[in-house]
Amino acid sequence: MTSQETVRIVLADDQPLVRAGLRVLVADTTDLEIVGEAGTGAEAVRLVEDVHPDVVVMDIRMPDMDGIEATRRITTAHVLMLTTFDDDEYVYGSLKAGASGFLVKDMALEEILSAIRVVAGGDALIAPSVTRRLIEEFAARPEERRPEPPKPARPSDGITEREREVLTLVGRGMSNHEIAGELFISVATAKAHVARLLAKLGARDRVQLVITAYEMGLVTPPTGGSTT
Repeated sequence: MTSQETVRIVLADDQPLVRAGLRVLVADTTDLEIVGEAGTGAEAVRLVEDVHPDVVVMDIRMPDMDGIEATRRITTAHVLMLTTFDDDEYVYGSLKAGASGFLVKDMALEEILSAIRVVAGGDALIAPSVTRRLIEEFAARPEERRPEPPKPARPSDGITEREREVLTLVGRGMSNHEIAGELFISVATAKAHVARLLAKLGARDRVQLVITAYEMGLVTPPTGGSTT
């Protein structure tokens, strides 16, 4: 994303105060624009079809249609789920539905805006400590990972050794900049490897790449103890 591009955002939350807080903050930015607001999942789906945003900030718990079902129906925008630490069961469903990441509701508003920018650029996972914990648990639940049709090809088919290294680092939650430093390559090269992985694996975003890394055994959940 260049400095001249504006990230178009739809806010979907049944709490007007949450939307109002983000709306006021976005008004002070030059690179973010709220193009629609919704109080239910069904309204969010209709808005996305009408205004074509880059990012949807979606509450998980909403009337009429929850955020999980709405996310499943949205295929043209990155969806960031609004969650709390006790929402794990909902977030597992969000992963299956194709959510790009998660925003914790007690994050500072400025951090939420930064997270929106990052996801709009397709670079990194949101709220890494939360997302990593959820994906680790998700990866340990084989019965929840594949409720839908299996992939036509094995994940490892057609992946080079370098791409495997990059996928491993993506699975560890690293950004393109961190991957570049780890492998002694340029950021542009790291980004190109990630783009090829997305294409080869048919993945929608980096969250799905992380899940694939776990499924391939490139990254394994920690067995007790503290996480890094």
